[in-house]
Amino acid sequence: MHRRVNITLPEETIRLIDRVAAKGDRSHFIAEAVRHYVGARGRAKLRRRLREGAVRRAERDLQVVADWSSLDEEAWQRSKR
Repeated sequence: MHRRVNITLPEETIRLIDRVAAKGDRSHFIAEAVRHYVGARGRAKLRRRLREGAVRRAERDLQVVADWSSLDEEAWQRSKR
């Protein structure tokens, strides 16, 4: 389903669109550009949230590694026998 909307864009933006979109295909180009932009913003937000979470949990994660590494080492030594 499509819906007609009126928008106002700067002249420079129209020139840029016309340079890359086929004649009569502005709507398709703009729709594709918006989907791409929204997807990129979503991925950037997810990366930021993952990074922030990793930083917040870093101390806890290092402690878990320290707590379990001796058990891992012990199990590995037993499996070599």
